[in-house]
Amino acid sequence: MIRLPALAGRFYPTDSAKLTELVQQYTKSDSNVLPARAMACLVPHAGYVYSGHVAGAVFGRLAMPKKVLILGVRHFPQGEKAAINSNGAWRTPLGDVAIDEELAEALRAACPILREDSVAHNREHSLEVQLPFLQVLAPGCTFVPIALGTVQIEELVRLGEGIGRVLEEAKEEVLLLTTSDLNHHEDDATTRVKDRKAIEAMLEMDARSLYDTCRAERISMCGLGPGVTMLTALRQMDAKHAELVRYATSADASGDKSAVVGYAGMIFT
Repeated sequence: MIRLPALAGRFYPTDSAKLTELVQQYTKSDSNVLPARAMACLVPHAGYVYSGHVAGAVFGRLAMPKKVLILGVRHFPQGEKAAINSNGAWRTPLGDVAIDEELAEALRAACPILREDSVAHNREHSLEVQLPFLQVLAPGCTFVPIALGTVQIEELVRLGEGIGRVLEEAKEEVLLLTTSDLNHHEDDATTRVKDRKAIEAMLEMDARSLYDTCRAERISMCGLGPGVTMLTALRQMDAKHAELVRYATSADASGDKSAVVGYAGMIFT
């Protein structure tokens, strides 16, 4: 089964040459900085004009492996609350990216909450917009998409622990690529204060702190579930370090500071 692109022409260009050029522009890094291997990263998923430079700053720092687990958001109500695709491929203007069936099978065995579901993925942008970066930087890579809707903290922790075990035992390196935007639709100053609190919890790699902080401070981080899951997996994998690579809000592109969305790019090793 081929999952066709839903956001080409809206979130990123349909023309393959223009798309490749844009990804290369966003991921251009300092030639003096060697690509780093990472266990996980956090990148945003808005239209490229708003957040592409933040995602690109992260991808440009990484030595990309050939296997990627993308942990994203289910923004729409349709579909399973923890939806996985286990076979087929996803298409972008740059071609098809195959789903890693072996990795998907291992994840389904370790994480009973996961359900095979294409409905949750059909229109979902959070995972799709990552693929052109992978296609340019890691040609021929395979991936597994997981989209999370609203789930309880206990379920997120169990999912994260299962993912952590699978990635620990994997024969080949797998990047846990997690995607979330941060606070939504408040003014720029308020958003920056709120986002800093969420970022601090992630820098501490504390899943419970991130969950509690977002709830207590009313931080509308759309990928809270993926974030908690990622941090739980990282603890399972004994990760040691977190780094904020770049932060921005939509106001940096639009100039409108009245109602913005925050974007963070982070690397975890």
